[in-house]
Amino acid sequence: MIKHSIALTRQSQGLWFIVNKGRLYMTEDGLLPQGRLGSLAIAVDPEQICWLGEYQQQPCYLVVDHDQVTDDSVWHSARNLLNQDEMLFQLAARALQVALFLQTHRFCGQCGSAMHLVNWELAALCNKCGHRCYPRIAPCVLVGISRPGQILLARSTRHKAGFFSILAGFVESAETLEQAAVREVKEEVGVKISHLRYMGSQPWPFPHSLMTGFTANYQGGDIVCQPNEIAEAAWFDLTKLPEVPPVETLSGKIIRYLQQKNSR
Repeated sequence: MIKHSIALTRQSQGLWFIVNKGRLYMTEDGLLPQGRLGSLAIAVDPEQICWLGEYQQQPCYLVVDHDQVTDDSVWHSARNLLNQDEMLFQLAARALQVALFLQTHRFCGQCGSAMHLVNWELAALCNKCGHRCYPRIAPCVLVGISRPGQILLARSTRHKAGFFSILAGFVESAETLEQAAVREVKEEVGVKISHLRYMGSQPWPFPHSLMTGFTANYQGGDIVCQPNEIAEAAWFDLTKLPEVPPVETLSGKIIRYLQQKNSR
């Protein structure tokens, strides 16, 4: 649960997740600001602060900056926290997603009246028509496909040349994670898979995804790349991979898992 309308003063201590347009405020050392509320670089209304949780026994708070800080050099992607600490990245993901929710649910989508946050759960409620909204979470499947000694990797049209990853795609309405995995693989590279195995999940606040990871066995079919989505795809020797996502990401973990499994 995310707490709001909490009692804070300028002397209140904490770790501060200051968010602006999907970015986090960081110090010159690449760290999140911590210390007294009154020492922050922006003016903050204590009533507009949300409690996110704790990190190393320190309270963590969300502050939404409305363009008070104009120096772009202090705003950074939450990806910068990936190699620092998994829990810290998860709190940053929560901060970014809650901030987006607060900014996009100020008014009711049914009647246009002002929304307000309720006290017992993270939700926005319209007093006029009763419409209630929750933060949007878009589930996404990641699939690491392998055959003896090889892994199927693809390069998205959005990625630079030479950078490859496992297959990924969003879950559609009324679809299970497993159905989405099979469908996305077939749509993006044209092959069939079998023996799906769940590997874990990871919040991904760009802007509000939840990554769910699987491994799968190659069952058959030739690689046929989906236009406008996949620039290229190929089978790679698990001992000689191109540039792939870092191990801190779920896709990177799955790739390393398949490498280790192949080396046994």
